[in-house]
Amino acid sequence: MAEGKLGNPAAVGLAGFGMTTFILQCHNLGWVDLTPVLWLGLFYGGAAQMIAGYFEFKLGNNFGFSAFVSYGAFWIALCFFVIMGTSPGLVKAYPVLKLTGKGLGVFLVMWTIYTAIMFIASMKHNTALALIFLTLLIGFIGLDLKELAGSKAMGTFAAWDLLVCASLAWYLMAHIIFADVGINLPVGGPWIKS
Repeated sequence: MAEGKLGNPAAVGLAGFGMTTFILQCHNLGWVDLTPVLWLGLFYGGAAQMIAGYFEFKLGNNFGFSAFVSYGAFWIALCFFVIMGTSPGLVKAYPVLKLTGKGLGVFLVMWTIYTAIMFIASMKHNTALALIFLTLLIGFIGLDLKELAGSKAMGTFAAWDLLVCASLAWYLMAHIIFADVGINLPVGGPWIKS
């Protein structure tokens, strides 16, 4: 990195988002237990992604600021939602904390709406970013249907879709990292040019 040049916080934000999204889908498909999801969700998908977002703010990038801080907060909130809602001692003391499908479903619907807004904005950036938000939006819709309508098939579909989403986030992160050493991964042009 050249002297005086700032690093691109999106490299960390996308990595945190991609890794945490990937490990959660591995859990949703029954490949791993919940433990790595919670730890990665709190620290990498959550805290590190939020820090990246605040650095995007310093660079004047409202899109990156909103995306990384918001999805970082999503991961922290989701982890606490699961921890509080599945802890037998806490649920016994505070029955309102019991994790239910409807509570989680409504939580996810709120994030679906936010993601739809971000998807529209992403189409002005590049194809890779638009595909990340498109697959994320599709994944959230699938999770909404799983939680609110009880569709296990939609949950499985959402998990596979979100594995693609996570891989796309890693690809865009690799584009940013590789660009510093002269390797150019194509990301495609914006979908909306006006």
